[in-house]
Amino acid sequence: MVVTREPLPTRVEATPELPAGYGRALDAGVAALGLDLPEPARTSIDGHVRLLLAWTDAINLTAIRDPETVAIAHVTDSLSAVEVLRERGVDRFIDLGSGGGFPGLPVAAALPAARGLLIEPVVKKARFLTTTIEATGLSSIAEAAAVRAEALARDGRHRGQWPAVIARAVANLADLIEMALPLLEPGGILVAWKRGDLAAELVAADRALVALGGGTVEILPVTVPGLTGHRLIVVTAHRRVAETYPRDPAVRKRRPW
Repeated sequence: MVVTREPLPTRVEATPELPAGYGRALDAGVAALGLDLPEPARTSIDGHVRLLLAWTDAINLTAIRDPETVAIAHVTDSLSAVEVLRERGVDRFIDLGSGGGFPGLPVAAALPAARGLLIEPVVKKARFLTTTIEATGLSSIAEAAAVRAEALARDGRHRGQWPAVIARAVANLADLIEMALPLLEPGGILVAWKRGDLAAELVAADRALVALGGGTVEILPVTVPGLTGHRLIVVTAHRRVAETYPRDPAVRKRRPW
């Protein structure tokens, strides 16, 4: 017997509405961040969540299926970097390994961004991102690409051209530094979402920074209920990176920092 699956929705209106608990949770998270979130941004973010939940059974975009938990664990967590980026005048960024669109889509909507490039090497996830960008009215400020960071860093249109790279739940900090810094202009920043014991990661990150030309590391706690222990690691690049970086993923695995 052949089981046929209904086509995945490509319009927000074709997805179930979010429960009231989602709205209350996100309102509380935004308030705790002290963030102003204009109505168009909120509408885009809500549409993203609706599509995420509608698609995730088919392509496993997130293990979290409860909308109220998504509001805190995904959306509010993503929005925790908005003020950091605003304070530094960032309106263009790359999101490394965007997956289901976090943190890139909420950040792009809330900034608002002039350009947010969401890179996701898994083609079916990149297709979700492209569909969501179009469906939520973000196509003028965001785009998705099915490409690896290493390939992007070899492209002269991107290498050393970006003021910010953001990354959430992608890799250890040293590897993120190696992938992100070649894409950053001098003075640009990597913002990485982290939690738990970071001692070993920070030691390896220091070694990576020395090899790549230097940089500074700042650790910012996220003081929001439901995100206890979450931190943003802000790495500021000092100069352009030698062409030998980033290394191939297999080389990084054989010779970690």
